[in-house]
Amino acid sequence: MEMEFQRILDLRALLGRKSFFLFGPRATGKTTLIRKQIPEALIFDLLDDEVYERLLRRPKVIEESLTPETRTVVIDEIQRLPKLLHEVQRLMRSRERVFLLTGSSARTLRRGGANLLGGRAWEAELHPLTSREIPAFDLLRYLNVGGLPAIYLADSPEEELKSYVSLYLREEVFAEALVRKEEYFLRFLDVMALSNGEELHFQGLSNDSGVQARTIQNYVQILEDTLIGFQVPPFLATKKRKAIARSKFFFFDLGVVNRLARRSGIVEGGELFGKAFEHFIARELKSYLSYRRRDHDLSYWRSTSGFEVDFVVGREAAIEVKSSDLVVEGHLRGLRALREEGLWRKYLVVSRDPARRRLDGIEILPWTEFLRLLWKDQLIGP
Repeated sequence: MEMEFQRILDLRALLGRKSFFLFGPRATGKTTLIRKQIPEALIFDLLDDEVYERLLRRPKVIEESLTPETRTVVIDEIQRLPKLLHEVQRLMRSRERVFLLTGSSARTLRRGGANLLGGRAWEAELHPLTSREIPAFDLLRYLNVGGLPAIYLADSPEEELKSYVSLYLREEVFAEALVRKEEYFLRFLDVMALSNGEELHFQGLSNDSGVQARTIQNYVQILEDTLIGFQVPPFLATKKRKAIARSKFFFFDLGVVNRLARRSGIVEGGELFGKAFEHFIARELKSYLSYRRRDHDLSYWRSTSGFEVDFVVGREAAIEVKSSDLVVEGHLRGLRALREEGLWRKYLVVSRDPARRRLDGIEILPWTEFLRLLWKDQLIGP
């Protein structure tokens, strides 16, 4: 399959303001994006063993490689050599240059006491492909193979996912010695993949995996720190109904979770379609808030009495996701309950409905229309 993706993240615009850390899982396309958008940059790729060893022995190689024309310096996979950040900070103070510091794991930097440049660099993320970045977007293909560019384009995406999962976990988790017993972590991954998009119940996960609940908590943090997954926290500030306080957890990519859960063949209207569809909308919302640099929390709401709304975006929108092609009054139960709080500007249902309509004052949006309005900045404000 031949296709060119137009990525939303504009590195040149970002670096026109300040130096940046750019985080993103392996194979999301960081290196490709850098070479395409800022081809003139001086690049040090720490995955290249020769480059790594030279900078390990002599960090000043960075300064010695600069020319009067050099304006942008990229250090790829900075987590492999965090001590370089001291040299970067020195160069940022003394020379008029910007740095782009990429990483596929934030754990070493954030938890290892690394110098994070004292606020001199901001953070951005590169996510798996969004619907807007894929020409002639195919929802079913995305739900099955996910949004990693090379895998989305692959003739045999299942084989590519198998290889990616094995390599990614080995390099990002096991190679960093983040877990003591690999067999425990692999059992944990199996259970987490099967419960993707559900509330984090550590004792339940422990019972299913045979791994202690305290260890499960640590493993979940490892998944977040290595960018393999993200939590959607609960919205707790409702007054009329008490809210559940557990977060939901999603893996960063649909294809990856499908491979971990050993499932394939998601079809429209099938048993797995609804969960995958909700994960897809979560993925789009998270990417949108990141790329647009919107300062809104992405959360969900569930009351102790059983009312639930899939996603809450700041105080902008409460969003329910339904895989049905005909939304009826019964689908609005959670939104109606949450609307009593009077906290949000919009109350929306995203579904496979063929046309936009209103039901009991709640907007029913076909998923294609929802995504069109979202990426045109017509649903969520600054």
